[in-house]
This record gives sequence, C-alpha cells and structure tokens, in this order.
Amino acid sequence: MASSSIRLIKKYPNRRLYDTRTSAYITLADVKQLVLDNEVFKVADAKTDEDLTRSILLQIILEEEAGGSPLFSAQMLSQIIRFYGDAMQGMMGAYLEKTMQAFLEIQGKFQEQSKAFYDGRGLPTNPELWTQFMQVQAPMVQGMMSHYIDQSKNLFVQMQEQMQQQARTMFQGFPFGGMPGMPGGPGAGVPPQTPEPPAAPAAQAGSEAPDAPAPARNSTRQRK
Repeated sequence: MASSSIRLIKKYPNRRLYDTRTSAYITLADVKQLVLDNEVFKVADAKTDEDLTRSILLQIILEEEAGGSPLFSAQMLSQIIRFYGDAMQGMMGAYLEKTMQAFLEIQGKFQEQSKAFYDGRGLPTNPELWTQFMQVQAPMVQGMMSHYIDQSKNLFVQMQEQMQQQARTMFQGFPFGGMPGMPGGPGAGVPPQTPEPPAAPAAQAGSEAPDAPAPARNSTRQRK
C-alpha cells in the first residue's frame, strides 16, 4: 500500500493530535473512530517523525479496559506480561495475531448469515425471528470456537516440535554434551562414552611398591 494513502496524524509535544487530512486537532475518541471505520492511519511524532501508532492504540485499549466491559482478565494480562523477554515471545505474538484473524473470519460468516434479519437501518426486521436465530447460532459459534481452539493447541504443539527438530539439526555439530536431543545427550540415540580407566598410573604405583624395601634385605644378608 502506498504511503500517500495512509492517513497521517501528528502528535505534538503538548500531547495534541493533529489530523493532516482534515487539518484539525483530534482526540483519542476520534482515533478510535478511525479504527472502527477501518481507516488506515499512522501516528508520528511531529518533531522526530517517530512512529507512535502502537502507543496511541495501547492508550485506546487502556481506556476501553478501564471502562465497564473489559476484554482481558487480570489472569490473562499476567500471562501476557510473563511472555515478555521469554524465548517464546515472538511465536506468541504471531499466534495471537493468527487467532484474531481466524476469529474475524468466523465473525464475518456469522454477520453474513444474519443479514437477512436486518432492514436497511441495521435493525432486526422481526425481533422474534432474531431471537430464534441467536438461540440457534450461539451454540454453533461456541462449537466452532472450541473446535478451533483444539486445532490451535495441536498446531502449537507441532510448531514446538518443529522448532526442537530445527534446533537439533542446527546445533548437532556443536559440542553440547548432555543436552536433550544433542549428540551424546539423552534421547539422541548415542550411548554415553565411558572414560578409560587410568591403567598406566596404577601399574606404575604397583611396580614401585616391591622395590622400596630392597636395600633393607641386602643389608640383612651382609650382617649374616
């Protein structure tokens, strides 16, 4: 997509947002409306041109979460925080993004099926029919989501196995003894190497022991 088609919003040091398309100052509520309208935009620092889009979107989410109908529970937010700095952080971000895309596809199909129950103003044509439709569709949507969650779990396990296999292939030439799946490590199919016993030092110690009292025997024979 060409950069000229992206709506540019500049953020000034006084925290005010300026929409360059309408040549007017806007608020976070206006930016939220742009998101709801599927408008492609970018928020940039007016002085450094730093991309601040994510920061503004996070502010909108924070305000929504502070309202009466939050999406994230405290437990889920805690789990997300624990992934920061974790080795699986990159994979988790991609996994959540794909999950959101799949949910949007389900939502699109649901909305397509429910169009027959709306009039031109977006209101139900028959409230009773709409209630019956929702009663039928709700279990189906829940079943679809449960099925998708099960598939997601299996996919996530497969991704982990593929990553482990790639790690074994990538590092199998390195001397990482004792690591699972690595040469010489458990599960690699290579028997552990048994160190050779110190035969030579033991033999030298045994051969020197009888020679030590030899001078004493010689002196005894001379006295006889």
